[in-house]
Amino acid sequence: MSYDLVVIGGGPGGYVAAIRAGQLGKKVACVEVERAGGTCLNWGCIPTKALLKNAHLFHTLKHQAKGFGITFDNLSYDWDAVIGRSRNVSDRLAGGVEFLFKKNKVDYVKGYGSVVDSNHVEVKAKDGSVQVLETANIIIATGGKTREFPGLPFNGSSVIGSREAMTLPSQPSRMVIIGAGAIGVEFAYIYNAFGTEVTLVEMMPRLVPVEDDDIGDALRKSYSRQGIKCLTDTKVIATEDAGDSVKVTVENSRGSEVIEADVCLVAIGVVPVLPGGQLPEFTDRGWIQIGDRYETSMGGVYAIGDIAGPPWLAHTAMYEATQCVDGIFLPEATPKRVGTFPGCTYCYPEIASVGKTERELKEEGIAYKAGKFPYQALGKAQAAAETEGFIKLLFGEEHGELLGAHIIGANATDIIAEMGLGLTLEATIEDFHATIHAHPTLTEGVHEASLDAEGHAIHF
Repeated sequence: MSYDLVVIGGGPGGYVAAIRAGQLGKKVACVEVERAGGTCLNWGCIPTKALLKNAHLFHTLKHQAKGFGITFDNLSYDWDAVIGRSRNVSDRLAGGVEFLFKKNKVDYVKGYGSVVDSNHVEVKAKDGSVQVLETANIIIATGGKTREFPGLPFNGSSVIGSREAMTLPSQPSRMVIIGAGAIGVEFAYIYNAFGTEVTLVEMMPRLVPVEDDDIGDALRKSYSRQGIKCLTDTKVIATEDAGDSVKVTVENSRGSEVIEADVCLVAIGVVPVLPGGQLPEFTDRGWIQIGDRYETSMGGVYAIGDIAGPPWLAHTAMYEATQCVDGIFLPEATPKRVGTFPGCTYCYPEIASVGKTERELKEEGIAYKAGKFPYQALGKAQAAAETEGFIKLLFGEEHGELLGAHIIGANATDIIAEMGLGLTLEATIEDFHATIHAHPTLTEGVHEASLDAEGHAIHF
């Protein structure tokens, strides 16, 4: 069978590309070795959010029930049911993607895809059977997987990546997490909330090091109060895996110490997952190299999402998918590359940001003014007992345009959308002043933070 497009990889980038091409009336196949939805839907974004919801609910009942006027005896949880709910959520959504394939007449081909040449993709199914798909265009969207820590290979039990962390058959009493980026801090919250003794090790000066410094400092204070041991500016200098336990030796300005744990979760980044066969040229870091139209060094072969390098985010992969497909099939389309995008970390308190950090503005010599407003001063936050955190906005000194936004607190990952739109539209501080925000809401903090940038916040 001949196709207009074959997409290799069924994650957020791949399935969106396939569906978009189907909407344009093209003959499309999507090749996926596991299940539609890829890592994000099956082993990443979605199941972790289900686990986080379970953890936060249990944490709230354990520590705040009395404040809500709720009393009960013998609060407990069922670890198998906690994990089971997460898997059920993923299964339902994966089925939804498969339905969308049918709706948009996309052929869903299960198997391992290899690029034979610019017009042929070989697919090897689990039963060993092989078929070759003829196509005018190929999009590679095979994503990435957890990077191993040097000298400490994964074994699925005592040394694990994020995938195994979602389905551990029993809850460990002690866990050490190497890496305090989004994945590390999310799992730190989950396991700590259920009573695991968690130690976070980060070689950079702060947790979530890509975020604004104020965010990293605030998260560390919150996590320390919750009982999570946070070791920043700390290097791992030795490891020992006993199979059913692990020892991690770390070193910082206070000296060295040995951390013993039942499980070590490695969360230090990702490495590419490549299709088989003929491959395009790579960047110097091993990702597929692409041009402005997402084209690779092979004619008619494109790459999107994680496999094309950072940012490794589901929502940027989805954006790239539609841009790439429109660029292939619509003569009038000029594909755009990812520019401004939100970053979200779904720990509690949540973290979200878009645009420049204060650190970056200082390094670039850009004059700015900052406004900051605490959740504690918001009526909605007080009513919901979610008073931890703040909203911070950065505006250009000369023109008053929004340059960056940084939030730590309840619903941060939803609130950030307004600031993303503000950056896209080049909104100014006056635009935020003039926008009426409903009361009582958490988004009032956006308005108040914009007022604070000029020194006249009303409620703080």
